[in-house]
Amino acid sequence: MCGISCIISLDRAQGHAANCLDDPKTLAKQLNDSLELIKHRGPDSRGQWISSDNKVAFGHVRLAINDLSPDGAQPFHNEDNNIHAVVNGELYDYEAIRASLIEKTDYKFKSRSDCEIVIALYKYYGLSFLSKIRGEFALCIYDARTQLFIAARDRYGIKPLFYTFVDNKLLVAAESKAFLPLGWKPEWDVASLKEAGWNHDARTIFKGVRKVRPGHYITCQSFDNIESRPYWDIEYPSKTLKEPRSDQEMIEGVRELMLEAIRVRLRADVPIGVYLSGGIDSSVIAGMVTHLVKEQGERMGNDKEPERISCFSIGFDEDSGFDESAIANRTADHLGVKYYKKHMKEAELAARFEDATWHCEHHNPDLNYVGKYALSEVPQELGFKVVLTGEGADEQFGGYPMYLPDYLREADLAYSPNPLPEDVRKAQCIQADEEASAYYESIGADGANRGPSLPRRMLNDITTVSSMTAFSADTLFADWTACYGACDPQLTIANNVDGRVKDVMMYKWHPLHTALYVWQKGHLSNIFLSCLGDRTEMAHSIEARTPFLDHHLTEYVNGLPPSVKIRWDIEEKRFVEKWILREAGKPFITEELYKRKKHPYSAPTTYPENGPLQKLLARLLTKDRVEQLGFIAWNKVQDLVNKAFRQKDANAMRFAFTIAQWVVIGERFQIKKAGPQLVERPHIS
Repeated sequence: MCGISCIISLDRAQGHAANCLDDPKTLAKQLNDSLELIKHRGPDSRGQWISSDNKVAFGHVRLAINDLSPDGAQPFHNEDNNIHAVVNGELYDYEAIRASLIEKTDYKFKSRSDCEIVIALYKYYGLSFLSKIRGEFALCIYDARTQLFIAARDRYGIKPLFYTFVDNKLLVAAESKAFLPLGWKPEWDVASLKEAGWNHDARTIFKGVRKVRPGHYITCQSFDNIESRPYWDIEYPSKTLKEPRSDQEMIEGVRELMLEAIRVRLRADVPIGVYLSGGIDSSVIAGMVTHLVKEQGERMGNDKEPERISCFSIGFDEDSGFDESAIANRTADHLGVKYYKKHMKEAELAARFEDATWHCEHHNPDLNYVGKYALSEVPQELGFKVVLTGEGADEQFGGYPMYLPDYLREADLAYSPNPLPEDVRKAQCIQADEEASAYYESIGADGANRGPSLPRRMLNDITTVSSMTAFSADTLFADWTACYGACDPQLTIANNVDGRVKDVMMYKWHPLHTALYVWQKGHLSNIFLSCLGDRTEMAHSIEARTPFLDHHLTEYVNGLPPSVKIRWDIEEKRFVEKWILREAGKPFITEELYKRKKHPYSAPTTYPENGPLQKLLARLLTKDRVEQLGFIAWNKVQDLVNKAFRQKDANAMRFAFTIAQWVVIGERFQIKKAGPQLVERPHIS
C-alpha cells in the first residue's frame, strides 16, 4: 500500500514535440513536496524517477507490506530501463503469477514484492495485463519504447487515483492534495456539488480534477492523445435464465470462494488484524480467519502463533442507539481472539473532525467517517499495518434495506423454488416503498423524492436511485448557482450508466441487480471505499483488504438469482437480507449474528447542547467562513446549528456537518471563492 504522484509533459499544439518539464532539480523538489503531502500513505520509504528527456516523472511513497527490504522500493524498472511503474495497493496470487512469468519469459525479478509483477505482466501481455491482476490497486506505467503512459484502477475503486491538467502537464496522484505543489490552484466544482457528480460520475468536488473510474485505465500516447477505456465491468445473468443449481451447491460455492478470498489476503511480511463490528459481514471474516489459522494452519501475516489473531472495533455510548461493540465483544469471546475497542465520545469525534475531513477530500453527511478515522488509530498504535474489512458485502448480497423495494419490483423468474408467493410479493412491494420513504425521513433525509421520474424510467423504475440521493444540500446553495441549470442528482446517476448497460438493465437484468450495479458505481466506490475505507485507513498508514470485493467471488455471486440474496422467510413472514451469505458463514459465526438484521454503520445524529460538537460547528459555521465558500447562502444556513442542537433536527445536523466539512476543505486547500459563472448558450440562427 502506497502513494503515487506522476507528472507527464503534454503537447497541446499539433505537430510539436512535447515540452520538457522543469529542470531536474526543480522537478525533483516539486515531486518531493508532492509526496510529502501524502507521506501518510507510505512512511517507510520514498522514491523518484525522472526520464532522461525530462518529460516524465514518477514519485512513490511506500508502506512496506511484502518484501520489507530495499529491493521492494519503487519506482520499478525493467532490465532494459525502458518500462517504469509505480503501484499502490496489494496484488494477490502474485507468487503463482511470478512463477508462471519466470517460466514463459526472460524477465529478471529484482525483488519479492507483489507489485513488481506489474512490469513483467505488461511486458508480456501489453494492455491485456490488467485482466491478470487480482487485488486492490492503482498504478501508473510509462513505456519509453512507445511513449505510452498508462494509469489504471482496480475493478471496484478500492484504491483512489485522480488526474488533472496544469500548465500543459498531466498530473496523476493517489490524492488530490498531492497536486498542490505542482502548480494546481484548486477551485470548487459547484455543478458537481449540486448534481452529485463527485459521488456518481468521474468528477470530484474540485473543478478539473477527475477520478480514474473503477475498472478503467487512461492512456496518454506520445504525450498527446488521452483516452479512457474499461477493462472490466459488473455483469449479471438474464432474469429469465433458470438457475440449475441447488441451494446447497450455491451455499458451498460462496463458502469456498469466501475462504479462498480471505486465505490469499493473509499473506504479508507484517502483522494482520481484523476490523470487527456487530454485523455479520466482518464477523464472517473474523470467523473464517480463525478457522483458517487455527484449524488449517494458515499464517496470518508474519504471526506464527494462532493466539495472535487480533480484532479491532469502535464503540459509541450505549444510549446513542448506534453502539454495536457489545455484540462484537461477544463474537470475539466466541472465537477466542484478542479484542481491542476504541470508544468514541462526542469530544473524540469533535477533536478528529477537521483532520479526518482533510484526509477524505470530500464531504459526508454522517460522522461515521470520523469514527473510522479514529478506529484506524488502534491497529497503528499496536504495530499493525494490515487489516481485513467487511466492505462490499451488502453490495454483493443485497444487504441494505433500500434494495428490498427493487427486489420486489418484479418476480424472480430465474429461481423456481422461490418461497415468495406472487400475491405476497405485490403487497410487500407497496409496503416496502412506504417503509423506505418513512425510514429516510426518520433519519433526516428526503423521503419524498421517490415518485416516477425520468431517471427511474431510464433504470427500469428502481427506487434505489432515489435512496442514493436522499441526502442533498441543494436547498442551501446561493441563488446565483441557478446558472448551472436544473441539477438533478438522480439524473446524474442514470446518465453515468452507459448505453449498453442501460439496455440490459431494461430488458435482461432483474431490478435488484440494476440497483446493486448503480449503488456500486456511486456510493460504494466514492463514499464507502473512500471516506469509510482507504482515505481514513491510509491516514494512519493502515492497508485494508476487502475479501468481499475479490472479483473471483463477486463474479460468482453476481451469477446467483436474486432470491438467494434476499429471501422470504415463510414461518416468520419477513425478508432475510444476505440469506446466502448467512448460510455460507453459519459455521463460523454465532447464532446471534446469524439471526440478526442489518444495521448500517452510522454515527449518532443528535447531541447535547453546548457540547464539543456544537462548539466546533459554531466555530466553523460563521458568516465570514461560510460566505468564503461562495456557493452557499448564509441566510439559509445561519440557523442550522440552533436547529440541530436545540430542536434535535437530524436533517439540520447533517446539513451542518456537510457545510462545516466544505469550510475545512476550502480553508486547508486554500480554494478560490466560487462566484457566478458565465454560462454559454447555444447560438440559434
